[in-house]
Amino acid sequence: MKTSYLKSPDLLPVKENERKVTKLGYSFMWVGMVVVLATFAIGGAGVMSLPLPLVLLATLIGSLAIGLFITLTGDIGIEHGLSFPVYMRAPFGTIGTHIPSVVRGVAASMWFGINTYFGATAMNGILNLLYGFDNWFVCFLIFALLQLVNTALGIKAVERFADLAAPVIILISVWMYSSLSDSAAAAGRDIWSWVESPVTGGAAVTAFLVVIFSNMGFWATLAADIPSISRFMKAPRNERNWFKRNKSSLIGNMITLPITQTFMVLIGAVSYVAVLNYDPVIALQEAAGGLVLGILLLMIVLAQWSTNIAANVVPAATIFSNVGGPKFPFWAGVFTAGLVGTLVQPWNLFGVIIPVLLFVGGILSAIVGILVADYYLIRKRRVNVPALYEDHGQFKYMKGVNLAGFISWIIGAVASYFVPSFSFLVGFGVGAACYYVLAKYWWFEKYEQAELVDPDDGKYLGISAGRDWEIDLETGSSVAEAPAGTGTTI
Repeated sequence: MKTSYLKSPDLLPVKENERKVTKLGYSFMWVGMVVVLATFAIGGAGVMSLPLPLVLLATLIGSLAIGLFITLTGDIGIEHGLSFPVYMRAPFGTIGTHIPSVVRGVAASMWFGINTYFGATAMNGILNLLYGFDNWFVCFLIFALLQLVNTALGIKAVERFADLAAPVIILISVWMYSSLSDSAAAAGRDIWSWVESPVTGGAAVTAFLVVIFSNMGFWATLAADIPSISRFMKAPRNERNWFKRNKSSLIGNMITLPITQTFMVLIGAVSYVAVLNYDPVIALQEAAGGLVLGILLLMIVLAQWSTNIAANVVPAATIFSNVGGPKFPFWAGVFTAGLVGTLVQPWNLFGVIIPVLLFVGGILSAIVGILVADYYLIRKRRVNVPALYEDHGQFKYMKGVNLAGFISWIIGAVASYFVPSFSFLVGFGVGAACYYVLAKYWWFEKYEQAELVDPDDGKYLGISAGRDWEIDLETGSSVAEAPAGTGTTI
């Protein structure tokens, strides 16, 4: 019998004994993920109008807020072992999932290209320093290939690299801060009080809010597809308490992310104070030399590598594998992401791509709202997982499309467009509200959902009810049973 298009082996629910990412491993992933040029840019832009302490406070607030949203959607992966594009079949349909998913996949691929270019310039700087070699494009190709091979080896290889890179990144980033602070002092600027064009009153409040929402909008993309990573995280079986079940996720998202994001924004700000450029590669080349410069540039290379494979290549590859079906495995999705990220020529479109991708982040915030509304408010974490893999199951809806999801996405995206400084919260709130009303009182009245008709924890919860979802590749049915459960759902 021919295997269903919906049943790619790499996209089946991850069982408890297959989850290898630890608390420390996930936190180390975050250490690497935040060291990207856009993070430094937030710091550089912030000190143009606000003193550094306010920039850091705003970053901490924004990071804590987005960390909570990431944890909320991450429970989809932890509870049911589902990836982002597979769960998207619930609010968008078995065919409809491809449109918003591919938007995120292409955006992730573009970020891969940008971060690879950023890392390649640092790699080129090291080779030029040591051997007189100067060809950034060759460095770009080599660096891209190394990252793609690392990711294709699987999530454990991604975690192992993060374990290696994170301590080095932490130590070198402290050294980087010290070096840039000395450069700022030499230029006669105090990093804690210098502001390029100070603002006061209402303008200062607006600038403060912009920093908060810049940090939130930047990670909106990962807030959408974090299940593609969280499904590999270790979690306790039969744990009904949401906080205990998501402990690993909470540590990474609510502690490691805010601390490291704030510190890297600090480096971008100090870099701008020192040489009026938030790009630390450029700043360091002006501020340091010899072995010191080589070591500092090494941190940039390691950080881009760690960032790309976890935050960009894994999500993009999962999405492309979902689109390609069973004959398009994860590793093929990995190299597709690399190809797309290279073809957009990030070295030529750098100034255009960043604003475009941040705009896409605003659009994707509506998807985060739709996911939260569908998973928590409507289904209350109960999901008929086997039906997600059925061609003619409850998630086929109207020719594979859930109109409630698409209408809500469009309304939320349009709303976020008109308030770019606050796009995440507006897109999230409007998307969630519209979806809740349309799905609950219209769409699901037309298309019956088993978990709403019979809200039985024992049938439709995952690991918190002691269940590993196991999909029969021939019939699509669940062959794993769990004891019936009762009690609260979060």
